[in-house]
Amino acid sequence: MKNVVELREVLAETIEGLKSGEITHKQASEIANLSGKMINSAKAQLDYHALRKDEPSIKFLHVKDELNAD
Repeated sequence: MKNVVELREVLAETIEGLKSGEITHKQASEIANLSGKMINSAKAQLDYHALRKDEPSIKFLHVKDELNAD
């Protein structure tokens, strides 16, 4: 997972897989758990930069979303 856009795509695929029965509840739960850890890691970086009062540059968060490419 290189960025937050890819994370959202995986989570959407996980929801669809769970709904269709392609993945188990346990698999979906593990994906959600790991996704939460990735998000919390990015949040910790943001909090760190906020305390230092500097501008964060976190590649995981700074992506150009295809929906906003216009």
